[in-house]
Amino acid sequence: MKGPDFEKAKQYALKRLEQELPVALTYHSMVHTRDDVIPSIERLAAMEGIEGEELLLLRTAAWYHDIGFIEQLDDHECASVRMAGEILPGFGYAPAQIRVISGIILATKLPQSPNTLLEKIMADADIDSLGREDFLTQSDRLRAELVALGNVQTDEEWYRGQIDFLESHSYFTDSAKTLRSAGKDLNIQKLRKLLAET
Repeated sequence: MKGPDFEKAKQYALKRLEQELPVALTYHSMVHTRDDVIPSIERLAAMEGIEGEELLLLRTAAWYHDIGFIEQLDDHECASVRMAGEILPGFGYAPAQIRVISGIILATKLPQSPNTLLEKIMADADIDSLGREDFLTQSDRLRAELVALGNVQTDEEWYRGQIDFLESHSYFTDSAKTLRSAGKDLNIQKLRKLLAET
């Protein structure tokens, strides 16, 4: 029996993300999926020893995790799950595989509560930037997106909110902890400095 056609499923998602995401989404853009989440998924999956069918399902979920934004902004994860459930059978994915993919997508919903290792990898990959050097750039993109959607905050409110989020967050996989925890602590210090300057 022929397995899923991952390459075609990926190209389908990529095309729709490129063409149909609202322009206001400066953070949750196609670039976030392609250049941020996907490389992080690959890195964490390799470190955690994920391969074969599990890797295929994880990669698929990563490409589809924000596709729901095409249809709705609130609760987009549920829309992503519904859309994946409608689209992926056409690329040869079985119902059991789509159930796993759905769980992985839902693991990105805040506050995150992943259960399986695949869900933990996805949750960590989706907010990998919290512990990276480009965190402040990514944070600015998120803020611009929220402003475009009508959520305006003062600098002080924004920095306080970001500090609270980073301090309450912890990565789920040992790999992400190893890679990003120290960087996240540095980013908290940078935010504290910015807050002090406001």
